[in-house]
Amino acid sequence: MSNDAIVLLKEDHQEIKRVFRDFEGAGENAEVRKGKLVDKMIELLTQHTYIENEVMYPRVRALLPDLEDDILESYEEHHVADVLIMELSTMSPSDERFDAKTTVLIENVEHHIDEEEDEWFPKVRESLGRNQLQEIGEEMLEAKKTAPTRPSQPSALKKTIDAVLD
Repeated sequence: MSNDAIVLLKEDHQEIKRVFRDFEGAGENAEVRKGKLVDKMIELLTQHTYIENEVMYPRVRALLPDLEDDILESYEEHHVADVLIMELSTMSPSDERFDAKTTVLIENVEHHIDEEEDEWFPKVRESLGRNQLQEIGEEMLEAKKTAPTRPSQPSALKKTIDAVLD
């Protein structure tokens, strides 16, 4: 297993996208299945955005000031996802707007993933050496051990509140 920060994030992206495809393929009358898939999305995205916000973005921001605008945009995209995740965590799959809200979450996160992988990650890889990316990856793996998996957990809630108030 690689400890390269970008490899780790791409692995997370693949797992998140798999859950998205499962949701999209679940069918119209699959409320129980969709509810479980959205719970998995919430878990994965809460953890993923936490390690990016707490480790990857601050480290890259400090090391590569030229990427400031990209990082700020990423924080904002996480904010949008956090709000949708918080709302979905209080909804039932039978709610009228559950599927629509999940679809908006999927579209927003996929846009964010595409931007990171196509534009941001290549710039980071080009500018940071293997050792720095592995060091950041190690920090991310450590942070993942205690990262929240639900938006109601204190560390996730603080991140969401900070995003709303900023």
